Amino acid sequence: MGLELKPLTIDNYDAIISLWAEAGLPFKPFGRDSREFMSKEMALSHTAFFGIFDDRKLIAVGIANYDGRRGWVNRVAVDPDQRGQGLAGRIIAECEAFLRAQGAVVICALIETVNSPSISCFQKDGYQYEKEIGYFTKRDSAEA
Repeated sequence: MGLELKPLTIDNYDAIISLWAEAGLPFKPFGRDSREFMSKEMALSHTAFFGIFDDRKLIAVGIANYDGRRGWVNRVAVDPDQRGQGLAGRIIAECEAFLRAQGAVVICALIETVNSPSISCFQKDGYQYEKEIGYFTKRDSAEA
């Protein structure tokens, strides 16, 4: 069986968390990345989780979210053994299509500056680094 890209549901939760861990992506299992929180997030019409499967194994994941002003591509991760095959680009393209259908004309991604593979991937897909923008957060807890 070939690779299959499809929307994810809460039934894929354990596979998503496992992939994030394998890929070295930090996550908040007791906060915003908890099963309960992600279940609510997945039910929103302006949010979509996408995954690529090799047979039954989830090997790439990404989240698209439209906030009414901008589209956001978040939490893109690829199985370390599957990198270099364009899977992140496929996930990003699927997220972009979803976001454009929602009405987004600006699509953004937040990437930690130490994550050079992700930076390269997004730049390859036409994203520009906005060095003049500072990112500030205010969190209700360390898990938020």
